[in-house]
Amino acid sequence: MKRGEHGPWDAPADRAGSVPGRGACSNPQARFDSLRHSAEDDGWTSADAGAAELHTVVSPERARSIITRNRSPDLSFAQSINPYRGCEHGCIYCYARATHAYLGFSAGLDFESRLVAKENAVHVLREELSRPGYRCAVIALGTNTDPYQPVERRWRITRELLELLEECGHPCMIVTKSALVERDLDLLVRMAARRLVKVFVSVTTLDRVLARRMEPRAAAPQRRLAALATLAAAGVPTGVLVAPLIPALNDAELERILEAAHEAGCREAGYGLLRLPHEVRDLFEEWLLCHYPLKAAHVLSLLRQARGGRDDDDARFGLRMRGEGVLAALIEHRFDGACRRLGLERRDADLDTGSFRPPGAGGQLPLW
Repeated sequence: MKRGEHGPWDAPADRAGSVPGRGACSNPQARFDSLRHSAEDDGWTSADAGAAELHTVVSPERARSIITRNRSPDLSFAQSINPYRGCEHGCIYCYARATHAYLGFSAGLDFESRLVAKENAVHVLREELSRPGYRCAVIALGTNTDPYQPVERRWRITRELLELLEECGHPCMIVTKSALVERDLDLLVRMAARRLVKVFVSVTTLDRVLARRMEPRAAAPQRRLAALATLAAAGVPTGVLVAPLIPALNDAELERILEAAHEAGCREAGYGLLRLPHEVRDLFEEWLLCHYPLKAAHVLSLLRQARGGRDDDDARFGLRMRGEGVLAALIEHRFDGACRRLGLERRDADLDTGSFRPPGAGGQLPLW
């Protein structure tokens, strides 16, 4: 067995505590709840009753604004749009889990099963792009939750946003770990010909067992690579994000993932070290103890070393994505070396912002 692969001694996929088809093992209370509850067994529930299937519920939301802006020097974009709150992919490591508390939901199972769809997103975006003071800058889709998560098949909000951006000549950068991005190949090819789009696919591991436990409803790693190959062959600029890297769990795969992505046609790459803000730390530790109990202490110890001895998330600019210390420096050295060898460029958002025209600007003036 190769280094970085996971054997049967780590844990069976149905270890007690895991929820079939879901990433989180529990549903802790939201951190803003004023009351605290504890579960007690009253003897009415059968001890051998299997876990009930957890269905996904999507609630519509009328968004008041749609473009989020940031001034972070760690990011290659200043504007972003997230069509959905929560993400059905269920990635246990997702830093966005903590944001579900603002809705009064749990960062655990709620995050991946109680979703919110911004049903009026395209209408709000049209209004924001039409404002006299708007200045065109690359918009990133999928910076918090995946714009191509499974519910997009029915809601098609991401598709509508791309149609508007193409109409206006507005550049965008897409980040996803879903093969559903292939559905919009017609739009992406036309936008790519005008230097209006790049697509980055997140590949965290090539180990299908680890992927199924860590990101249960995302596309399999090999399917993501196939999507990258399809996009690249069609002329769409593509990149790979090896993120998050988790010491002693998937960090050994860094070079192999970059090689596979390069073979699929990627020409840009990025990486990031695991971040564990707020409730995500406890959820991730619980997941480790459930699926990889023999590795849990070692993984958490290495993470603390790469975060300056901190148990919580390090939000400092320049360090939050990369970490610090010997381990973080080694990972960056390995990444840079692999990119030089393969000819991969660092991720950026170099797209055409000069072709933008506000919605309706090219047609007849509005009637009084």
